[in-house]
Amino acid sequence: MKIGLVYPQTEFGNDPALIRDYAQTAEGLGFSHILTYEHVLGVSPNYPGADKLTYTSRHPFQEPLVLYSYMAGLTSRIEFTTGILILPQRQTALVAKQAATLDVLSNGRLRLGVALGWNEAEYISLNEDFHTRGRRIEEQVQVLRLLWTQPLVVFEGRWHHIPDAGLNPLPVQRPIPIWFGANNEPALRRAARLGDGWITNIRKPSEIGPLLQIIQEELARSGRAPGDFGLEARISHGGAAPEEWVKLVEGWRAQGATYLSFNTMAAGFERPEQHLQAIRQFAAAAGVKPG
Repeated sequence: MKIGLVYPQTEFGNDPALIRDYAQTAEGLGFSHILTYEHVLGVSPNYPGADKLTYTSRHPFQEPLVLYSYMAGLTSRIEFTTGILILPQRQTALVAKQAATLDVLSNGRLRLGVALGWNEAEYISLNEDFHTRGRRIEEQVQVLRLLWTQPLVVFEGRWHHIPDAGLNPLPVQRPIPIWFGANNEPALRRAARLGDGWITNIRKPSEIGPLLQIIQEELARSGRAPGDFGLEARISHGGAAPEEWVKLVEGWRAQGATYLSFNTMAAGFERPEQHLQAIRQFAAAAGVKPG
């Protein structure tokens, strides 16, 4: 099981020097990857229903592929994961180009996590249809893999029309791994049919069983081997003692997680240095060591 970090971008600030310190500290400690959330736009706190949303315009989000391009130039080993990129609100060919470029510049260190998102206002602002996003993402994944593996693509779909065109350069990974963030049954089945892995936000290993059963059923139905599909879980700092973190690490390992990300957001930290200290503490507790 590879152990990485959730980059706490809503709390860490925008100082390039501090972002450099975070990426290099994470790599130096031996973490395998950095996972980053995304929102292109945040709604006003006065927007209808905003009081029920996790994030609004008050929360800063750096664009993950640009952020990772910066981090890639400052590191040599650590991998980068979008957790998740809201794919249906973006142009597919442009995502393919941006991801391929990052994969080249990082020498194949990208995993692309994708999902549908919940912010309809964001879709409206980006001129995309919120209501067809589930069907559209399936075609998008097909198009991404074609663009990442073939110099020239001819494709005619419901939402995509590519008249004998392609990316140059192609990515190092052909194709770049695509993981899905999902919770409900249709999305889980889509992830098992189409994805290379599942990024879950279930917090307790003891609660994952019924969802894993759905994944395993769909893998079997699709003729896919369980070993070809990964699971990424998250552990929150939560003010817990290191002993509690260790129990969660072992719990997720027992559930077959292939990746695990430690999240220091919402832990009450007020300074970037506190996040850095927390990941050092977690590395020591969880036995993360430089490779």
